[in-house]
Amino acid sequence: MPQFTVDEMAEKIQYTVQMGKEKEIKDASNGEVYDALTSIINEEINLHWHKTNEKYEEIQGKQVYYLSMEFLIGRLLENNLLNFGILDITNEALKKLGFNPEHIYATERDPGLGNGGLGRLAACFLDSLASLHYSGHGYGIRYRYGLFEQRFIHGNQIELPDYWLNDGYAWETRKEEEAVCIHFSGIVHMFKKSDGNLEFKYENTDKVMAVPYDIPIVGFQNKVINTLRLWSAEPFINDDYKGESNRDLDHEHSIEQISGYLYPDDSTYDGKILRLKQQYFLVSSSIQNMIKQFKKTQSLSLIHLPDKVAIQINDTHPSLAIPELMRILMDDQGFGWEQAWNITTKVMAYTNHTTMSEALETWPKEMLKQLLPRIYMIINEINERFCRDIWFNHHKLRELIPDMAIIADERIHMARLSIVGSCSVNGVARIHTEILKNKEMKHFYTVFPDRFNNKTNGISHRRWLLKVNPELANLITEIIGPEWIQRPKQMIGLLKSLKDHSILEKLYAVKQKNKLQLANLIYERTGLLVDHQSVFDVQIKRLHEYKRQLLNVFRIISMYNDLKSNPDLDIVPRTFIFGAKAARSYHLAKEVIKLINKVATMVNYDPDIRGKLKIIFLENYNVSLAEKIIPAADISEQISTASKEASGTGNMKMMMNGALTVGTLDGANIEIMDLVGKENMFIFGLTAEEVIHFYQNGGYNPNDIYNKDDRVRKILDQLHHGEFGTHDIEFKDIYYNLLSHSDPYFVLKDFESFIEIHKLVEQTYRNQWAWQEMSITNIAYSGYFSSDRTIQEYASDIWKIKPV
Repeated sequence: MPQFTVDEMAEKIQYTVQMGKEKEIKDASNGEVYDALTSIINEEINLHWHKTNEKYEEIQGKQVYYLSMEFLIGRLLENNLLNFGILDITNEALKKLGFNPEHIYATERDPGLGNGGLGRLAACFLDSLASLHYSGHGYGIRYRYGLFEQRFIHGNQIELPDYWLNDGYAWETRKEEEAVCIHFSGIVHMFKKSDGNLEFKYENTDKVMAVPYDIPIVGFQNKVINTLRLWSAEPFINDDYKGESNRDLDHEHSIEQISGYLYPDDSTYDGKILRLKQQYFLVSSSIQNMIKQFKKTQSLSLIHLPDKVAIQINDTHPSLAIPELMRILMDDQGFGWEQAWNITTKVMAYTNHTTMSEALETWPKEMLKQLLPRIYMIINEINERFCRDIWFNHHKLRELIPDMAIIADERIHMARLSIVGSCSVNGVARIHTEILKNKEMKHFYTVFPDRFNNKTNGISHRRWLLKVNPELANLITEIIGPEWIQRPKQMIGLLKSLKDHSILEKLYAVKQKNKLQLANLIYERTGLLVDHQSVFDVQIKRLHEYKRQLLNVFRIISMYNDLKSNPDLDIVPRTFIFGAKAARSYHLAKEVIKLINKVATMVNYDPDIRGKLKIIFLENYNVSLAEKIIPAADISEQISTASKEASGTGNMKMMMNGALTVGTLDGANIEIMDLVGKENMFIFGLTAEEVIHFYQNGGYNPNDIYNKDDRVRKILDQLHHGEFGTHDIEFKDIYYNLLSHSDPYFVLKDFESFIEIHKLVEQTYRNQWAWQEMSITNIAYSGYFSSDRTIQEYASDIWKIKPV
């Protein structure tokens, strides 16, 4: 690791600015100082990166490749300084030179490589792989415009391109010499060779170049630098292509769109085609690259690929990796079907991230057949062989073949393909895995019982505690020593301070300081003053009906109605903080965003409530914003419909920073409760079993609640009569979705329970000693949810790798 004194680092920054920008440090901008720092750190990174790769080649061990459509890595400068062990020194050096470190780090834009928990999980996993000395790397797409930049206009979400690459990206290295060619469409010709085997030739395909950009993943103070490789789609240039200039422009644009946006709007046929292209582009470029690396570094035949390579498919987006590896093994490397299938099913492992059957990805058969004709042939053969196996070897399941077939109802079911083509299928929380085994994937579990396993998600405590909340980290070290940084489960030692009022006072002071900093940020961004002594009640996550931001805003409306009726009502002041993006074409989710913003306008400027309630919906929620909100949260709202949230990781991040969870018995909330005890969090609502019972048997009518509960009726009547909108029909879709479409996520059913649990929250918060004891208990047990634990479980149980 690099070793600098404060003076040496200050001199190095000064010298780098002078040489690179040709100006004195006193005249340098924050951006120029940022450029100088990245240049200094990249020198160190490149040295250790090269050595790491040399070591991996030398020992010829097994490599793990993590395929994901998202890697929400956040800003890297501060994180890399932390992992190199020179963050504090750099901060002091910057102050000595007259700069605010926070302003320097803030000049870096968040990479537009993800949206929510899926991408943040992938980033935490890469961090843990490197920090634990595992040879593990990520493959993704270098989205030119990210998901989108969110703006609110009259309460509506507006999507703008995220120009995160406009000024370049200091951490990436283009590797044009390692580009690969991807083939779409065309015609597949099949020939029978003299030895009886089949040979396949492709003709008139659309060719796209996949150019890799490598980002270093810095391990924590251990000199390990792994790689996140991102692919950029670029035109395939040859002599025939160059003469067609008019065609070129349109064709170039269509190619660039492949790595243009994350999750393009798929409400149209063209949008669906683009998403499918993205997914194949990712897996084909990555698998080709892996095979080249294997042949370059290994003297073994590809028959030994499972001994040297493990591929983890993060959700179904990269599931085309299965037929793509089959294609390469058979068509390019000469393997027969049985050998190729044996290799593929030992290499591939699949992580499922949803219990919702409607969210399991499928593609129209004809669409995939036209865009990827050879891949379709392979999927069709996989399906035929799997269905035959069910027919002959699992007689009791014969009638269920239509529900299990990979190709059924003119659609290709990607989760089914992932299960059949993998050696492991894991859920991401204990309840999630049990629902997969006993309900959503029950029949597959009957066929492949040994494949199913649980790997409860985790978070990088380095970023989500050491980096974002240094004062809390220092307090933990003061109480139990520094060993917890390498072994986070040792945070359990905090329990010895449960009744130590001097420690609890320090814990309270850290939280208040973080809340004040967030209050200042809110004022800078919105012009709204919030009371940092109020309860910071936080719900930050992707906007989806099952995550039930709607339930939360209904509670706020109910509180507002109570205060309007009785302005003298004695309540602890609350600041409700939201952060969320809705998918471009998700109408109901965008309506909920608008409703929250409209209610916020009404509440925030109403003098009758005397500042007892404030609603803050911060635009363009991303990693950097989460890093400011999470350390300041008092309450962590984890209120998904039970059985719908696979795991959640925001619950873990806020728990680790001392927030108390208000949640349903869903996802990892259950495992949090098992550790901290039900008395140290606030549980409400239907259980997963009750929700599933209602779905299967009926028996719930939301109109009954509308007729019986005056509060619910008033809220829905306010929606219906346009009290929160500018016209009568605004928010009617929400109204009818609840009352005419059976309230599919049980918002009204759980309303009463949600209101009651928040009465207990209020009562508890008034006793700050009790609150701080609950807070330190949650922090103490949070070490279990470090992604280090999760990765060690993947490594030993699925990938069969050991630290290098």
